[in-house]
Amino acid sequence: MRLWLFYRLQRGKEHADRLKERRGYSDIPRPDAPVIWMHAASVGEMLAIAPLADHLSEKGFAVLVTSGTVTSARLAEQRLPYDAIHQFVPTDAPRFVARFLDHWRPDLALFAESDLWPNLITATAERNIPLILVNGRLSQQSFERWRRAPRTIATLLRNFDLCLAQSVEDAERYAALGAPRITTTGNLKLDAPAPPADEHALNALRAAVRRRPVLAAASTHAGEEAIIIQVHHALKASFPDLLTFIAPRHPERGPGIMDIAKASGLNALARTRGHLPDAGTDIYVADTMGELGVIYRLAPIVFMGGSLVRHGGQNPVEPAKLGAAILHGPHVFNFSDIYAALGRGGGATEVADAAAMHDRVADWLDDHHAREAAASAALAAVQGLAGAHSRTMAALEPYLLALRLQYR
Repeated sequence: MRLWLFYRLQRGKEHADRLKERRGYSDIPRPDAPVIWMHAASVGEMLAIAPLADHLSEKGFAVLVTSGTVTSARLAEQRLPYDAIHQFVPTDAPRFVARFLDHWRPDLALFAESDLWPNLITATAERNIPLILVNGRLSQQSFERWRRAPRTIATLLRNFDLCLAQSVEDAERYAALGAPRITTTGNLKLDAPAPPADEHALNALRAAVRRRPVLAAASTHAGEEAIIIQVHHALKASFPDLLTFIAPRHPERGPGIMDIAKASGLNALARTRGHLPDAGTDIYVADTMGELGVIYRLAPIVFMGGSLVRHGGQNPVEPAKLGAAILHGPHVFNFSDIYAALGRGGGATEVADAAAMHDRVADWLDDHHAREAAASAALAAVQGLAGAHSRTMAALEPYLLALRLQYR
């Protein structure tokens, strides 16, 4: 296990100063209050549960949040309430899990979406700690995979007191796999506030961009940046002042994207190098963390990554809330309900390749009324799907009441 953690550390997937947290250790004392433990696998789950963490903290509960990635740990610093505690989730080995639970002694455990670690879940249930799955999501692909091990998944899911599913389809899949007490509460990501933006950074970038037309490609994955750069190259003939932001899902891929842009004959700058785009910049690589709020406030057209490749798409709610017209590829199964709602209202357009993306972006750059109508439709669609936060809190209230009575 030590060798595995060291291997991950060498690849930048662990935090050197906090590696012992992965073995269940902590230097932070347990609060003298009811502890609600919330587990979020990575960035998306962290964004979904952050408002819940705020609400629970305001109600006087001690909030402990675990996650498993370095990027989610950085996000926790920005989005969680000031008094919440973040720890890396212990590696799913019995001794590490036991050490973690011995120290924190949580009174209630909330697991987000579908990050199901057998030892962690089983050991928590064995200590009579109520377990609730919040914002539960189970793709058709994951459902088919779990159906090959029906006893294992049924045993695991029976440890949960309650399963709060994002959609009717998710609820049906969890029920078929053996989860007890399932309620459909909606997708918490639809209730998350628009991402914040540092005012100084926003003003500086806005001044650098001036009145140039802007296209943004957000949370892109390998293979997509080359298509975006191809589209920019083609659009440049009609829109010579076009500036394209590329914000990769994994910022460490920034140098490679710079190389692709330069090989295409375009001028590229990287944000991590401290540069602001100038009049000659074609591609601005936003290879930093926590700045999508800045980019979305500057870009009236946003392509959501992970959708031209078979990743399943990234969450389009944040740019929709900040007034962007949305583009996406055909592979959006991770957020199919959201994209379907956006598509029905005209707030998002599917583009299958570079040619289709070029044509739609060109149309929206030429016709700002059509673009603004798409942006308004996107905002209306996500507002119409809201309400998961209040439904989730209502489902949790009996457990919170029990904790208040216990700690009187």
